Amino acid sequence: MTVRRSELICPGHSMKMMAKAAASDADEVIFDLEDAVAPAQKDAARAQALAALKTLEFKNGKVRAYRINAVGTPWWKADLELAAHADVVVIPKVRSADEVRLIAALTPERLGLEVLIETAVGLVHAYEIAKAGRVQSLIFGVADFAADLGARDFKGDFNVPRMQVLIAARAAGVQAIDSVTVQYTDPSQTARDAENAARMGYDGKWAIHPSQLEPIHTAFNPTAEELASAQRLIDAYAHAGKGAIELDGEMVDAATVAVARKRLEVAKRARLA
Repeated sequence: MTVRRSELICPGHSMKMMAKAAASDADEVIFDLEDAVAPAQKDAARAQALAALKTLEFKNGKVRAYRINAVGTPWWKADLELAAHADVVVIPKVRSADEVRLIAALTPERLGLEVLIETAVGLVHAYEIAKAGRVQSLIFGVADFAADLGARDFKGDFNVPRMQVLIAARAAGVQAIDSVTVQYTDPSQTARDAENAARMGYDGKWAIHPSQLEPIHTAFNPTAEELASAQRLIDAYAHAGKGAIELDGEMVDAATVAVARKRLEVAKRARLA
């Protein structure tokens, strides 16, 4: 069970930033070869990110990921050369399940895939995309999504598509990760956005600066009451020794227990239990 309260993304051309990300408290780090890198820097960034994946120490066994350039660009195939040294490849601007299956066919079977939903077409096909290949999560990319819609900016209320991404992820049985808060110098805004995502049911949120990790983790960490309830549910289910039980007037089955176990795993990562 992978805990993804926070996914910290940083430019693949900056070894300094990648080293800080690797040493941070993020649950996952993503070295970016796409939007953060100018076309003239693509080859140099790819070499830097490869060196980072090979040599850096990643604190607390965090997930090691990198974002490739979108399928169809001049760089995406060369970007896949780093796959052997990462845990996850993040695929941007995915519009169909075929794109995911293509990446899956060209990468090691052990490699996880995370998919950015950043277009109207991608959102329409989000469930099929989530079911394709080895997808572990859907990520809502609000900035590119807003641009695709022709919105004036992406700081408004995008909770409708945000919920649609979440529903598609849950229906497919994968995680859902919320978009970044670009006002990284405003911890209160990050906290509000993270609390909104956690309340909706998201598993975690993107960050673009280490200072955003604390408010994000605070929003996604379970409370003491939630932990006590989760442990009680797990214990009752184990004691019953059968497929489904009744507890406090509610049905408890394997799916319910999986949610409770995930809550305890988050607490373990957060050193709350």
